[in-house]
Amino acid sequence: MDMFHDHLVIFLHKEGLPLFCSIDMPIDPNIQGPKKVEEFDPWFFPVPTTLCNVTPGSNHDFMSPVYRAVVSSPVMPDLTVDYDMKKREISILQQDNVKGITENSNPTSTPLKKLDSKNLKTWKDLSEKFHCERRLVTSHDGVSVPLTILFSGSKDINNGAAGILHGYGAYGEVLDKSWCADRLSLLDRGWVMAFADVRGGGGDPSWHQAGTKTNKMNSIYDFAECAKYLVREGFVHQNRLGAIGVSAGGLLVGATINLHPHLFSAAILKVPFLDISNTMLDPSLPLTILDYDEFGDPKVKTEFEAIRSVSPYDKLPSGSCYPPVLVTASFHDSRVGVWEAAKWVAKARDITCTSCSSSIILKTNMTSGHFGEGGRYLQCEDTALEYAFLIKALGE
Repeated sequence: MDMFHDHLVIFLHKEGLPLFCSIDMPIDPNIQGPKKVEEFDPWFFPVPTTLCNVTPGSNHDFMSPVYRAVVSSPVMPDLTVDYDMKKREISILQQDNVKGITENSNPTSTPLKKLDSKNLKTWKDLSEKFHCERRLVTSHDGVSVPLTILFSGSKDINNGAAGILHGYGAYGEVLDKSWCADRLSLLDRGWVMAFADVRGGGGDPSWHQAGTKTNKMNSIYDFAECAKYLVREGFVHQNRLGAIGVSAGGLLVGATINLHPHLFSAAILKVPFLDISNTMLDPSLPLTILDYDEFGDPKVKTEFEAIRSVSPYDKLPSGSCYPPVLVTASFHDSRVGVWEAAKWVAKARDITCTSCSSSIILKTNMTSGHFGEGGRYLQCEDTALEYAFLIKALGE
C-alpha cells in the first residue's frame, strides 16, 4: 500500500490479475473486526485491459491527491498516467513510442472519468498488430493455472510456430508481463511468447503457499501442463517449444525438463538455482536460512525429501536425450553461486546422451552479479545471444 494525507492506495490481486484502488482517508478508527475493501467505497484505477501491469511511479508528496503510475501490457508500451484520487479522474502524461510501429507524437494529457470504447482510443496499444490472450489451464489436480499467450496478429495458428514459455513460480512474485520491445524481434518472425503464472508465484497468498516446500512439485506440474496446452491447442509446434527460467525460475524449468525430457526442444537458464540440495544444506550462504520458508528446511526430513525431489542437479536423468540448453551465470553472483550452473552443466554433459550433451552451453560473465551488467548495449548483446540460440535450436 501507499499512504497519503487524504487517501490510501492499495495493491491487490484477483484471480492472478493486478488491481489498484484508492480509499478516502481518514478511516473510522472505531471499526471492529476485518472489513472487505468494497465496504470503504474504493475507486479502482481504470486501465485499458485486465492484462495490464501497473507499477507505482514517483509519489513523494504526502499531501498530493494525485497518484502517478506506469501502466503497460504485453501489447501496450509503457504509459505514464496520473490518477486524481480526489476528483477520480485520470490524465495521460506520456507514452513510449516504438519506432516504425507507433506514431511519433507529443505527450498528451487527457482527463478521463471512465474508460469507455471512445476513451480507449487515447490509450495507444498494438492490439491490431499483436494478440494477447489469457487462458486457464487445468493442472494435474484440477487447479486452473493462468497462461498469457502473445503472438503476431498476422499469424495463423497452424501447429507450425516456434514458441517460448516463461516461468518463475517462487517468492510470491508475479511473472513480469509488462511491455518489452525485445520481444518484437521474435513476434515479427511469427513466434509465440507465453507466460505461465504457476503456483508459488504471485497473487493470493494461498497461491504462493501452494507452490512452496512440500508443495513445490505443484509448480513443476503447472508449468508442464501449460507447455502441453500450447502444443495441444495448436499455438506451438510440438518440436519447436522452448522454455526460459531466471534464477528460481531456472529451478522450475530444470525440474520440468528432468520430469519431461522431450517436452521442450530448447531452454535458457539464466543465473539458475539448480543445485538446491547442497545450497539449502549450507547455512553460511547469504540466502539459505531465508529460503527455508520458500523451499523447506533440510533439517526436517519431509522437507528435505521435497527439496531433493525437485533438485535439477540431483535428478538429472542418466542417458536421457536432453534438449539444447543455454546456461548463463555471473561470477560475482551473491544470490545464486556461479558453481551451481557450472556443476549442472558438467554433470549434464557427462551423464546425458552423448549426441545431446554437446548442445549444452555455459556462458559465464566474469564481472557481473545476479542481475547482470547495466547499460543498454550490454543488455542488447545478451538478448541477441539468447535469441540467436533459440533461432538456431528451434528454427525460424
